[in-house]
Order: sequence, then structure tokens, then C-alpha cells
Amino acid sequence: MKRNFVYVLAALLISVASCSFTNTNKTFDNPDKDKLLIQLISYVLEKGHYDPKDMDDTFSGKVFDQYISMLDPSKRYFLKSDIEEFEVYRDQIDDQIRDSEITFFDLVQQRLVKRMGEGQEIYKEILEKPFDFSEDEDINMDYENLPFASSKEELRDRWKKYLKFSTLSGYVTRLEDEENKKEEDAGYNMKSETELEKEARESTKKMQDEFYDLIDDLERKDWFVMYLNAIVTEFDPHTYYFGPEEKDRFDTSMSGKFEGIGARLQRKNDRIKIVEVISGGPAWRGNKIEVGDEIVRVAQGDEEPVDVIGMRLDDAVKLIKGPKGSEVRLTLKKVDGTTEVISIIRDVVELEESYAKSSTVEKDGKTFGIINLPKFYIDFDNYDDRNAASDVEKEIERLKEQGMEGLILDLRGNGGGSLKTVVDMAGFFIEKGPIVQVKSSGKRKEVLSDTDERVQWDGPLVILVNELSASASEILAAAMQDYKRAVIIGSKQTYGKGTVQNVVDLNQFLGQKNDFGDVGALKITTQKFYRINGGSTQLEGVKSDITVPDRYSYIDIGEKDQENPLPWDKIDPADYKTWDGYVNYEYALKQSKERMSKNEQLALIDDNARWVKKKQDENRYPLNYEAYRKAINKDEEVAKRFDVLSDYKTDLTFRSLPYEESLIAKDTVLRDKRERWHENLAKDVYVEEALHVLEDLQAGQVKKRVANIRD
Repeated sequence: MKRNFVYVLAALLISVASCSFTNTNKTFDNPDKDKLLIQLISYVLEKGHYDPKDMDDTFSGKVFDQYISMLDPSKRYFLKSDIEEFEVYRDQIDDQIRDSEITFFDLVQQRLVKRMGEGQEIYKEILEKPFDFSEDEDINMDYENLPFASSKEELRDRWKKYLKFSTLSGYVTRLEDEENKKEEDAGYNMKSETELEKEARESTKKMQDEFYDLIDDLERKDWFVMYLNAIVTEFDPHTYYFGPEEKDRFDTSMSGKFEGIGARLQRKNDRIKIVEVISGGPAWRGNKIEVGDEIVRVAQGDEEPVDVIGMRLDDAVKLIKGPKGSEVRLTLKKVDGTTEVISIIRDVVELEESYAKSSTVEKDGKTFGIINLPKFYIDFDNYDDRNAASDVEKEIERLKEQGMEGLILDLRGNGGGSLKTVVDMAGFFIEKGPIVQVKSSGKRKEVLSDTDERVQWDGPLVILVNELSASASEILAAAMQDYKRAVIIGSKQTYGKGTVQNVVDLNQFLGQKNDFGDVGALKITTQKFYRINGGSTQLEGVKSDITVPDRYSYIDIGEKDQENPLPWDKIDPADYKTWDGYVNYEYALKQSKERMSKNEQLALIDDNARWVKKKQDENRYPLNYEAYRKAINKDEEVAKRFDVLSDYKTDLTFRSLPYEESLIAKDTVLRDKRERWHENLAKDVYVEEALHVLEDLQAGQVKKRVANIRD
């Protein structure tokens, strides 16, 4: 990030905040605060973004289309006349941004609220009457190319088809259940078609009611955040504005921990319910809260309790969360109907599923290790606290104590995280040298290197990736590939995110006298990173050494399929030498390709991926019962061919490490999670192939060692 703009911006905005605005309203429902945010964010984007865009009429048009699409993606609210009215602003949004004006936002937001209210009346009216599933009609779900309705009658028809499709799906499912019950018990009295249609229609109404409950929770500030993100995502798909609550959630996701009671909550029908008690947290340790309990009131220590029935979920969470060591008292309506007041001392809660975990597996008398890393997590406030690199280091040492002879690092689905943790982690596998090159706009490149000559693991290494392995995952995979230190097994290419984001706390620019409360943060793209061979992973990702098909093979989910991605380019390579360990790459790759060409499971996975892509591309569905049932039966016949994919099993047995076994003995939740993980690993054809490759690498290692001894 350009450092000099921070000081200019600070001076400018402190002046703006102190001189221009005196309203002390602490919410986003404040036009002055909205205008300040636009001014603040647009300046940060202009001065801090890696590739700042010209805010001109073309930019304005793109923001216009993006914002309307975000608000009404299925085109069931706005009318064509609304869009025509909005069109006057199509080429004026850039001017409004410069002038800190929000008339476009106000117009669209107010109209949306009105149209959504009308939509609520429409669905309630339509769902009062039974549907006729004998009519020959269909529904077009190609919303991107669907025009906005030209009249309220056309809009109502669109709603009717949508609700009918949802009800038909539920009706067919219920009818199949009744038929199965009749088949199992000839004496069973099946429900009538009229009863089943009514049940399905009521289920559709319940789903719509719950959706509108969520909509009712939204305030003007929530819609304004959407508008801001329609603006900032035009710079690139990873630049994003966080409102205050979203920033807290982002920090939690990156660190894997928060301070609170350790429970996941959900708002349903005006009630705040416990949907999960997090293993190891205060609520779990107290053993007095269970899934299904409703939180009725919340009190801070000895203070008066606050009624949370009907409260927004975010507001209820604010009351329940709090600093470590503080007391919160919850009035609960228990699952059995009783009411109880529970006192909980808040503590640091760690989200175990966010952290690295490891297992051993025996194969042909040899012990191998696997480490699963969901993300490159970090506590931004304290790097010395728990982070991905330090955790992986510990797991490697624990696996070595168990006699590990080869290591699988599973980065499938790992969307990235901290750049520092990936540089530190890469150093575990090489003596020293560059890991990644980073370039800021208009500046010379910076080479981030491992300077510690210690090698944590010098044995055979395989890294598993897929299309969802992104950012930091790609840095690690690319570095190990360039050094020829590891064999990369996975999809044709990884996600293709070759950019670096910094999170800028916008409050730092407002000074101590801030009358607007928390203004949130901006995650902004400030750099691009490059492989040590000079190539960018942007758009192209990392191409696997050994390519295997998976369910994402033909689905558009990579960076290249996003809106406004930055382009691919390359720079000069860094100075590095490939790994001189005892690893025979060519032998391992040759053996793997031969095995995969004969693997029926992988061939079937590829066929399934093609079929999934075909189904995804369909956008017209029948609303006639006979036609719908015929299509469903045809799909089920095809799907039966792929049922055997979940039946695949290996003869491998995965085990937790000794330190974790002692934890599992006291924690049934952790035990269940690990058992499920181990069961899935034993069915995982990719892990099975990775173990074969480790054996081949080890064989090559032995052969080369023997040759060196003879020399």
C-alpha cells in the first residue's frame, strides 16, 4: 500500500469530520455519515488500490447494473418502469461519488422497500389457493437474461410460477414418501393429493415468511453497505467494505477465535435459538445449555435483563458476546419447555474446525502423515499467538515422533489467509531462499524469503489442491512446485487469486472526536504476488503436477470467472535453486499417471462432473406434474450410476495422534468430528493416490541414496 496517502487522508478527513458534520446520530441511518463514508472510501480506493479505476460514466454504468442485480437478482421486485426511472442515474453515479451525494441510493432503496412489501402481499395471496399441476407451462430461471416485468400482472405471474415450482418440488417429494410407505406397508392409508398439495404449499409459505423475517431485520445501513460494495467491487472482486459487525466476523474467521460464550445462534420466528454449542467453549464446559434452547433475555452481570425476543440477531449477539472474564446471564426457554437462568463467564472461544489437524495412516508397513489446513489463519493483533504456521510446525513434529516417512499437506478448499504464515510455513520444507515475490503499484518488487536454514521436514511431500485452493494456498503450492520440493496433486489449476489485500480500519482517519460511531473497514487490493519463477498465479492459478478430476472440474468458480479480476502478467524470476533432496519426480509422476489411467473411480468422478455441469446449465423447468415427474425420474436414473462414488473404500485406517486421543477421551464432540474425518479420508481416492505417490517418492529417494553411496 502507498504509505504517503494515509497521512494526507488523515488530515483531510479529520478536517471534514470536525467541520462539516455535527449530527451525533450513532447509526447508519444518517445521510451525513453515509456521505462521509463515500468520501472516505473513494479516496482510499483512488490512492491505495493496486490498479485504481477511472470513475467515469462507464464505471458508473457498471455500478448501476451491479447494484440493481445485487438487490433483485431474480427480477421479482422491480418493474421495468422502475428501472427506466433509475436510468437517469446510470451515468451520474461517478458524479455522485465525487460530490458525496446519495440521491440514487435513496431512490432505489425506498423503491425496493415498497416493491418488497408488494411482493409479500403477492405471495400470501397466491399461496391461499391450490395450484393446478396439470397445466402445461414452465419456468425460466435464466434470470440474467430475463427482462424486468413490464406490468404488475406480469410480475405477479412471475411470482406465481416461482411459488408453483417450489410447491411442485415439495409436492413430488411428499408423494414419493407416501408411495414408499405404501410399498412397505400395504395397509397404510396414503394422504390424498389435495392434502399433499396443501402441505407443500404451506411449506412454501413458511419458507417465504422466514425469508421476509430476515428482510425485516435489515435496516437502511445494511442496504447502504450493499451500495458501497457495488461501488468497491468494480475495482476488483476482492475489494470489499465491511460494516462494523462484518469486520468483527472477518477478524473471527481469520483468527479462528473470539471472546464470548461459545455457541452459534440463529433467529427464527422472532426467537433466538442455540443451534450449536462449540466444543471447549464456556457454554460447553458449563454443560447447562443445549441445542434447541431459546434465549429469552440477556443480562450483563447483575444488571437488568434485556428482552431479545424479536430483536435483530446481530444486536442479540452483541449483548451475548463480551470480554473474557465478564459474566452474562441468559434466561433460557429450555427444550423441555421449562425456563432457567444460566450464568456464564465469557472466555476465548476457539473454532476448532478452522485449525490445522493431523492424522497418521499405515500403508504397507510404513507410517505416513496427513495435515489438513482449512485456512492460513492468524491473530492480526498478536502473531505470537496461535497461527497456521506455528500449528503446522507442531503437527509436523508430532507426526515425526510417530515415525512419519512421508507427508500429505491437504490444501483443498483452503481459500488463503495470512501472507506471513505461508512464507513461514514454506520455510519448513527448504533450507532457505525466496518464497514469493510481491509487487505494489509503481514500486519495485519485494522478495519474501525464508532465511532460516533449519528444515522441519526433508522427506517426501505431496500437496493436495483443488479449484477452491486460493491465494496463500497457491503461494505455498507454487513455491514448492518451483523448488521441485513437492508433488502437487489436484485439479487442472487452482483458483487463480494472485492478489494481496490489506484491511484498512476507516476509524483511524476520524480522530478521537468522532460523532458517527464505528464506520467499519475496507479490505482493499494493494499488491500482486508472483511465483519465484516470475509468473503470476492471477487467473492461471497453479497447474497440478498430477491432474485428477473432481466435482468442480467443469464449473465456473475460479478467479477468471469473477467480475472485474485483475489481469495476468509476469515479472523477472527470483534467484533460487531447486531442491537437491533425494526425490525422483519423473519416476513418481510416471507411476501416478499409469495408475490413474486405470482408475475406474476417477473416470466415474469425471463423468459425474460433466453431468453436474450439464444440470447446472439448465434453466427451464416444467410446472406440469407429469413432465416434472418424468424429468425427475430420468435424473434419478442417471444419478444412480454415480451412487457408487460414495461407496468407495480403501483398506486404509487413519488414527489421531496420542495428544489428541487424550482430548477425545474427554470430548465426545471432538471424537465425533475426528471419526467423521477419518471415515472420509478412508473413502478419499485423492488421498489414496497421494499415498501411492509418497511411496514412489520414497522409492526414488532410496534409489538415489544408493547411487550416491556407490559414487
